[in-house]
Amino acid sequence: MEKAFVAQRVAKKLFVTEAAVDGALSEAAELMSEVLMARKEVNTSMVFADDVQVKLMDAMKALSEARTAMVAVHNELNEAKLRLGVRTQMAGEKPPSAVDTTETTLRAVR
Repeated sequence: MEKAFVAQRVAKKLFVTEAAVDGALSEAAELMSEVLMARKEVNTSMVFADDVQVKLMDAMKALSEARTAMVAVHNELNEAKLRLGVRTQMAGEKPPSAVDTTETTLRAVR
């Protein structure tokens, strides 16, 4: 199989993996916000469920480290691509995180 096609296949998986790590980190941050608001809404002291907040912060730190590792993987794979002599990019394709998902198509309803 041609090297460029193999590189594109790997790049697609890389982009999906990067988006998944970013998504998990974003969801964890939203969970932290919900946990803090919930504690306030039920009028409990700051010590209530403090161990949960600490564990969630540990998880977020691990996700942040995973994100940093994925950036390193991205850079290493880019170097490997160049060493293999593959100079092409995925023309016209963007990683999933770069695609605007907020745009909707509207149509007239009668």
